[in-house]
Amino acid sequence: MCGRFTLNQSVEALAQIFQVEPVLDLTADFNIAPTQMVATVLQNPESEKRKFKQLHWGLIPSWAKDAGIGAKLINARAETVAEKPAFRSAFKHRRCLVLADGFYEWQRQQGKSKKQPFYFRLEDGQPFGFAGLWEKWRSPANEEIISCTILTTAANELLQPIHDRMPVILEPKDYDLWLDSQVQTPQTLQQLLRPYPAPAMISYPVSTLVNNSRHNSPECIIPLSEEKAPTNQLN
Repeated sequence: MCGRFTLNQSVEALAQIFQVEPVLDLTADFNIAPTQMVATVLQNPESEKRKFKQLHWGLIPSWAKDAGIGAKLINARAETVAEKPAFRSAFKHRRCLVLADGFYEWQRQQGKSKKQPFYFRLEDGQPFGFAGLWEKWRSPANEEIISCTILTTAANELLQPIHDRMPVILEPKDYDLWLDSQVQTPQTLQQLLRPYPAPAMISYPVSTLVNNSRHNSPECIIPLSEEKAPTNQLN
């Protein structure tokens, strides 16, 4: 699954990488948690132009009776997303990129009550786009919430010792296809929802500060031991 991630990049850098206008107001975030607003990229189906959009993390289906269900739908499994009632319409018509530059996962450790958090990022430190879906929901009081979820897939070799799932990190060459709402064939889309190549990523243990979403500082991504440099455990 993906329950926490980071985005510590300038709007200008993100705009260049994701080919959008730099109109988003962002601050560095080292501990993004469910139900918070997250930076995404959507594509206008008519003009085919991309745009930044802040969305509520935790997808609220259009048919939901209340917004509370969103806290349970922060992730969607790639293997079943085309069939699940909460996600299948968005999978066909409303796909997005959820912007990040790293994410956390927790490992159970023998003899310890607390899980050990690990931080994962690309080896080159560049930001990337999670495969996401978005949806509009209106409350009985006519309040509109636009929300999103992050797709997950089987873990790659780097994550497997920590967790059996990982968020889907899309290759930049696949952004256009993923964002194109005219592409609705599940088989075409499913081929994009694969584990990211492990050799292109690194990971390292970090402080349990990240366990509390109120802790949002660069300390969250500092290696647990200052002497331990970030490594790819496959090397």
